[in-house]
Amino acid sequence: MDRTALAWKVVPRLPKWMVAASFRLLADMTWLCRTAEVKRLEANLAKVVPEATPRQLRRISRRGMGRHLRYYREALTMGTLSPEGINRRVRLENHDKVLAEIGPSRQAILVLGHMGNWDAAGAWACQNIAPVTTVAERIKPESVYADFVRMRNQIGMTIIPIKKGEPTLPRLIEATKSPDPFLICILADRDLSKGGVEVDWFGRKALMGAGPAALALATGLPLYPVSMPATRKGYVLRFHRKVDVPTGLDKAAQIQAMTQQWANALGRAIRQSPSDWHMFQRVFVEDLDPVRLDAIREEVRNDEPA
Repeated sequence: MDRTALAWKVVPRLPKWMVAASFRLLADMTWLCRTAEVKRLEANLAKVVPEATPRQLRRISRRGMGRHLRYYREALTMGTLSPEGINRRVRLENHDKVLAEIGPSRQAILVLGHMGNWDAAGAWACQNIAPVTTVAERIKPESVYADFVRMRNQIGMTIIPIKKGEPTLPRLIEATKSPDPFLICILADRDLSKGGVEVDWFGRKALMGAGPAALALATGLPLYPVSMPATRKGYVLRFHRKVDVPTGLDKAAQIQAMTQQWANALGRAIRQSPSDWHMFQRVFVEDLDPVRLDAIREEVRNDEPA
């Protein structure tokens, strides 16, 4: 049995104080070791809070690593929580307006960033709004991927498995054909595929996923950005204003404009609570490999109809 499989079995059985203390220690040790993950996190956060001094930035990144490990600690026990336990962890903002707008159909698309605990958001939504469907890239080792899928299934989520480079839009469109209530939730604040949309973010260029806007256009479903800053005992699930669908533009320009809208909403939320943004990959264009980026852009141009 590998260490990850052992953690899924052992951690839920340990006293909560012991688990919390252990993960806080692991977060601090990882941060003190100045791993590549920590350096990438700080490089991303430096663009979010450019006015921060080096000392302030390190303080923010240390808190961020703690929040990141808190997410994994909670993931290991999420499947054991009661409905009441899930509701106690989540405080709502602006959800009444969203529910009024989507009406009794309870069908909508939510776009999230790597902020807070998106599994807690999914668990809350499944039991209070509608069943959640999302995608998950198959990762190695397969056992880790299977454990996360199992946990998300336990809390009511449906997972569409995808492979790197595999188109996801057709499978998401198929999932929206159900007459029953559903939410499609997509984490899209990072995209390195040829479908990525370049937006202005924190005064720089960044690549975001085109999926939320493309899915909204293809299905006519409303699209809402959602942010999730942490509190001491849980999270605030904050629903932002519905993304407008611009008229008089071609499809590509509509996707660009809609993606910029939700990126703006998430950007403001991240700016207010930067320690809650767990981004350990390169998302800003200036940090990407220019050769690879040029190849992606050329592939996009070649795929466009004449």
